[in-house]
Amino acid sequence: MAGDVIELGDAEFQREVLESNEPVLVDFTATWCPPCRVLAPVIDSLAAEYKGRMKMAKLNVDDHPRTPEQYGIRAMPTLLFFKGGKVVKQVVGAVPRAKLEEAVRQVL
Repeated sequence: MAGDVIELGDAEFQREVLESNEPVLVDFTATWCPPCRVLAPVIDSLAAEYKGRMKMAKLNVDDHPRTPEQYGIRAMPTLLFFKGGKVVKQVVGAVPRAKLEEAVRQVL
């Protein structure tokens, strides 16, 4: 995983996402999820491209179940976009890079 993507746990979620000054994309993922592995390099690439404008983070739903439960995450991958501590957009599934990039631009 690229150094630009933050690995989150339940404990860091409040500080890194809800209290962030910049918008945050959170990838709710799991190691057993093939579509998550397909999406990972796309998110790594976007993290480098949008560094300083949007924070990119991943949260393993198996290791940290409290946060996904709180947001009703039922399918992997689910990407939630946060701005000002609130969910402003959601993308579910391994979507093409262009669709994900469009979502990033909408949130910015």
